[in-house]
Order: sequence, then structure tokens, then C-alpha cells
Amino acid sequence: MEKHQHTKAVLNRVSRAIGHLNAVKRMIEEERDCSEVLIQLSAIKAEIVNVSKVILKDHVDHCIVDAIKANDEESIASLKEAIDRLL
Repeated sequence: MEKHQHTKAVLNRVSRAIGHLNAVKRMIEEERDCSEVLIQLSAIKAEIVNVSKVILKDHVDHCIVDAIKANDEESIASLKEAIDRLL
């Protein structure tokens, strides 16, 4: 099985989302305006959706292609379950 191609990009995006979450925590502690907090939470949500798309594409491109070639129905079922939870 090949190594995932986007690991570094995924880690960078996750780190960025963690940074945003820490900033939101500080904003709440400082009792900043709720609208500002909600805007930051919206940015975090978008980042999580985007990183999920990258991981899903990478998984399909590598793991699922290999699973189909090997007729690995368990891996395919696992992907379906993960997509259901994601959506």
C-alpha cells in the first residue's frame, strides 16, 4: 500500500484548526463579542470540512483502490460507515 500523499498538508491544516480553537478559547475567556466567536467557529468548521475532504480523497485514491483490487469488503464497508458519520 502506498503512503498517503497529503499527510503533511493534513497535519498543517489540523495544526491551524487547533490554533484557531485555542484562539476561540481565549476569546471566550476574555468575554469577547459572541459574533466574533461565532465567526471564528465558522472558520474552524470550514477548515475541518476541508481537511476531511483531503483525507477522504487520499483514502479513496490509495486505500480503497487497493481494497477494491483485493476484494476487501470490510475496508469498503468501513469507508461507507465513516462517510455516514462524516455527513
